Amino acid sequence: MGNADYEYCPHRVAIPPSKPLFKSLESSFKETLFPDDPFRQFKNQPLSRKFILGLQYFIPILEWAPRYTFDLAVPQGISYANLANLPPILGLYSSFVPPLVYAMLGSSRDLAVGPVAVASLLISSMLGKEVNAYENPTLYLQLALSATFFAGVFQASLGILRLGFIVDFLSHATILGFMGGAATVVCLQQLKGILGLLHFTHETDIISVMRSVFGQRHQWRWESGVLGCCFLSFLLLTKYFSKKRTTFFWINAMAPLTSVVLGSILVYLTHAEKHGVQVIGHLKKGLNPLSVSELAFGFGSPYLTSVIKTGIITGVIGLAEGVAVGRSFAIFKNYHIDGNKEMIAFGMMNIAGSCTSCYLTAGPFSRTAVNFNAGCKTSVSNIVMATAVMMTLLFLTPLFHYTPLVVLSSIIITAMLGIIDYEAAIHLWKIDKFDFIVCMGAFIGVVFFSVEVGLVVAVTLSLLRVLLFVARPRTFALGNIPNSMVYRSIEQYPVANNVPGVLIIQIDAPIYFANANYLRERIQRWIYEEEDKLKSSGQTSLQYIILDLSAVGSIDTSGISMLEETKKNSESKGLKLVLANPRSEVIKKLDKSKFIENIGQEWIYLTVGEAVAACNFMLHSGKPNPAAVELQGRDNVV
Repeated sequence: MGNADYEYCPHRVAIPPSKPLFKSLESSFKETLFPDDPFRQFKNQPLSRKFILGLQYFIPILEWAPRYTFDLAVPQGISYANLANLPPILGLYSSFVPPLVYAMLGSSRDLAVGPVAVASLLISSMLGKEVNAYENPTLYLQLALSATFFAGVFQASLGILRLGFIVDFLSHATILGFMGGAATVVCLQQLKGILGLLHFTHETDIISVMRSVFGQRHQWRWESGVLGCCFLSFLLLTKYFSKKRTTFFWINAMAPLTSVVLGSILVYLTHAEKHGVQVIGHLKKGLNPLSVSELAFGFGSPYLTSVIKTGIITGVIGLAEGVAVGRSFAIFKNYHIDGNKEMIAFGMMNIAGSCTSCYLTAGPFSRTAVNFNAGCKTSVSNIVMATAVMMTLLFLTPLFHYTPLVVLSSIIITAMLGIIDYEAAIHLWKIDKFDFIVCMGAFIGVVFFSVEVGLVVAVTLSLLRVLLFVARPRTFALGNIPNSMVYRSIEQYPVANNVPGVLIIQIDAPIYFANANYLRERIQRWIYEEEDKLKSSGQTSLQYIILDLSAVGSIDTSGISMLEETKKNSESKGLKLVLANPRSEVIKKLDKSKFIENIGQEWIYLTVGEAVAACNFMLHSGKPNPAAVELQGRDNVV
């Protein structure tokens, strides 16, 4: 059945009624900041119920606590305080207060909160350039706590103002490459602990790290190296065994604590600390001391700019990692987490943490995986972990005196190796080469330059891709699928037939000032190429240009000017411009700009099929092309 078999009976394209200005602004505001309609649960509810729902919305613990059955296991925790060049006790402090805050405010049932390696590395790298953590540890601690406060303020502000979409500019490829590069750098820096080195570079790039390692060959301690290799092998073997037999996940979960206990006993019995094996040393007993005075000093320090910069960057990375991990497990368990509520929860826990001697915390994947494997049902797992840490702070901190740093280095390396996901990078290469370039750009930037450079490279490439999508949208020539009224891309469907005398072009993006000039030039190029092809083949000359606007969700004044110029250029060649399936927002603006009056309502159609039928009707009925007649008339006048 061909196109001629279909009766030409076009439908009029409706122009939606105009909305009042404030109603239009309200609709745009809601779509931008409240796409998930978080207030729908309050509709048609009595005032008392609305009050309860409001409390549950802002404090999620009130929703799940009454239903909790205490069916979960205690997750493990590993401190990254040494990696941040902070006192080890801060790692325990940071595993006590923040999890309690998140348990009340967070919406993820699986996310386990605690210090993370990448944020620790960023703090060490960025603040280490301003203050030496070993020469002036008090000032360094004050700056780290202040950076945590600003990170919390930034995170909470994003959530309160419903600006969580900003974090979405860190694409999956960006996070994959950045995290992989940071994990590589963290692993290399742990060579300091494995080899028992006392002095080490503050730089994070691989060249500086390797130069520092091999430049101190005479200071390598074989005792520390042997101990590190043994514990690293033990941790990797337990991890491999747990992956092969998932029912024994608890073996991998207990391995770090087992390593700490065995390492401490071994050092105590052999007095290894006297033979080059570094230990944690004295840890002060007691719960988190208040640190408001340290914050006040940090706010007034000459390094405030660097502190704010560190806080914002670590806050963004912590959010991106935590929200991504939370969403991954939520999708797997088929429930929804609110990204903006997560940001508020992250921000409040870091603000509270900075006031109670905690540095930046987020939702590390390794801890969350333990929660998931342990069968955790709600965020109360964070309360259980915080309770365990509280007992440790009150009674058990003296037992960590002999814990060798080499064991902590082995634990960190094992955790970081799980973050380097080379299989995901290979998958990116197979699916999307540009995503792979973004991923490798972030990885190379972090590994060979610095964490900040890697982040800037990754975000720049991601934004460049967004700009390319906006500024260089795809256009397609459409053809008719045989025996149907369906029109699809000729490139995708080679069986699709060109319509004689008609060129159908589909624009696959909104038309804005950024791409209007490109689209005008690209449409003209389509016309030139089609005319050259028809002349070379001796087929019917081109008469009509149909623009399929079904994928154009919006248009601005530059886009309307582009359509007007395209119409004039087409008519100068004796061609008639026809529009098909303009969307609601587009047709409203075309109507207000008088473009519909200019082109004629009769040349705007509901579907491509109706537009083609109209053009064929004009061609086969012998009626002349209006544009060609007008052009001929102008020529006769001249």
